[in-house]
Amino acid sequence: MTSREQRVVPFASPAAASGSPHVEEAVAYDAILLAGFGGPEGQDDVIPFLRNVTRGRGIPDERLEEVAHHYRHFDGVSPINAQNRALKAALEAELARRGIDLPVYWGNRNWSPYLEEAVKEAAEAGDTTLLGLATSAYSSFSSCRQYREDFARVLTETGLSETVTIDKVRQFFDHPGFVQPFVDGVRDAVGGFLSDGVPADGLRVLFSTHSIPTADAERSGPREGDPLHRDLGAGGAYAAQHLAVAEVVMAAVAQDIPGAAAVEWDLVYQSRSGPPTQPWLEPDVNDVIAELPGAGVQAVVIVPLGFVSDHMEVLWDLDTEAMDAAEQVGLRAVRTPTPGVDPAFVAGLVDLVEERLNGTPVAERPHATALGPWFDVCRPACCENIRAGFKPAAAGLAP
Repeated sequence: MTSREQRVVPFASPAAASGSPHVEEAVAYDAILLAGFGGPEGQDDVIPFLRNVTRGRGIPDERLEEVAHHYRHFDGVSPINAQNRALKAALEAELARRGIDLPVYWGNRNWSPYLEEAVKEAAEAGDTTLLGLATSAYSSFSSCRQYREDFARVLTETGLSETVTIDKVRQFFDHPGFVQPFVDGVRDAVGGFLSDGVPADGLRVLFSTHSIPTADAERSGPREGDPLHRDLGAGGAYAAQHLAVAEVVMAAVAQDIPGAAAVEWDLVYQSRSGPPTQPWLEPDVNDVIAELPGAGVQAVVIVPLGFVSDHMEVLWDLDTEAMDAAEQVGLRAVRTPTPGVDPAFVAGLVDLVEERLNGTPVAERPHATALGPWFDVCRPACCENIRAGFKPAAAGLAP
């Protein structure tokens, strides 16, 4: 155990405070902190929500309205809060099924219920050793470090930094429970097109994820000089993790469906929101769709690989814009499901909780790619946002 004075990981439990990449010591957590992005639940919420998302960037409301129409198309309601309510209930049911007596507190980064509310509620109930579970699987600033910064900010602003600790489960991009729902969805879609007469060389699978600034992608994962650094190529850990999972999915589908091994696939990006002068990860999903007929493609399978559930980037950017792009060029198209509350996914999340409750050795932790299992305690300089700089963050070594 590490005394508070010896801790090099701020806001951490004693077992995680020494900075070891993997915590192989059992921790008696009091509760789980389910951390979400948040979303509006009515037309009046849309602009205030978008102000929260873009806080500190000085974006005027008239520009926010350019994004607001995505939400207004759905009556101002993002599906993400309802999905997190369902996920919280599913986690509670799976924990109870396994006899794990841990409450689940849910808080969002950008809309009610806020993380502040969840952490204060936990502390008032006497639950002070928390295990964070963010609804994002991959390594980048927005999908990992920003949640860790939120944890640190909340503990500081609520005055609970001396009494409450927050650790975080490892990034779960290649946990079998996260991967399996994608395998199932791609298998069904590819098998359906092939059985319907589409030839393997006339079918393309597009694995889609949220684009991020290239500079942020390059800084995802451990940085050069860190013992855990690996040269993962252009796009850093963020792109490499998606590519590795896509390869696993396609290999599983090829094993199950005759002829599927000949189906080609690509990793594509969506939902870009930065200025044109700032490089972001490419290619864009809609640009790729537009070019597919020229390559002899007749049908496309769109896989929301970067997303845990069907929130706005899936409903608008894929189900609306990408499907429209496919229709415009005469392509048949199917969008496969996100994990949502798939039993395999929910069970996998509880597996991750049990890893930390039991101090499971690294060698015994399941992972579907050669990149995993990812670390429990983030490395000093991974996932930097160079525009905002480093801020205090929980569950990781300070830069």
